[in-house]
Amino acid sequence: MIVATIDQRASRRRADLVDQLIDRLNTGYPLVRPFERTAGDELQGVLDDGPAAAALALEVAATRAWSIGVGVGAVRLPLPAQTRAGAGPAFENARAAVERAKHSPASLAVVGPEPEGPRLEAELQLVAELEARRSPAAAEAGLLIEQGFSQREAAERLGITQQAVSARLAAGLWQPTRALLREAGAALGRLSDSADAAGERSGGVA
Repeated sequence: MIVATIDQRASRRRADLVDQLIDRLNTGYPLVRPFERTAGDELQGVLDDGPAAAALALEVAATRAWSIGVGVGAVRLPLPAQTRAGAGPAFENARAAVERAKHSPASLAVVGPEPEGPRLEAELQLVAELEARRSPAAAEAGLLIEQGFSQREAAERLGITQQAVSARLAAGLWQPTRALLREAGAALGRLSDSADAAGERSGGVA
C-alpha cells in the first residue's frame, strides 16, 4: 500500500490551506482512503495506484507550499474507514518520509523497502527538481501535449510554429521527465504490491 503524508510549509506565516488541498486531491486521484486532516496543518491519504501516487506527489511538491512524504509498505487489516486510524509499516514510512521531505530541496521524499525505495525517491526528486526549473513557456507547451494535443495543434493554440513547440519541449526536457515519471510510477505500484504480498505472508498486515 502507499500512504502519502503532507505537511504545510511555513504554516505559521500562511493561511491554512489544508481543506483546499484535501478537496483537490480527493476529487483528482483514485484513493483507497480519502485524504483527511490528521493534526494541525497535516493531511494523509492512502493509495494503491503507483502512477497516481507518483503524479500526486509531484503535483503537491511543485507548489513548494507543502512537504510530501510517500510511504510504501504493508498496512494493518482491516483498514479503518478513517485514514488517521490506519497503522502498519506504510504509515510509519510515510511519517519518516514527510520529516525527510521537510529538508529536501524537492519537498518530496519516499521511504519503502530497499533497494527500490531509495531509487524511487531519487527518481521522483529528480523529476520534481527538473520540473521546478522548467520555464513557463516550456511548461505551457508540455501541458498541451499531456492533454493530448499534437505539436501542430499546440503550436496553433500558442500562436507559434511547430518547430518552436518542439524547441520548448526539448529545452524543458519534457519527454525524458515524462518517461521517467511513467517508469517511477509503475515501479512504485510494483513495490506496493510486493509489500502487500509480503505483509499477507507474515500475517496481520497486508
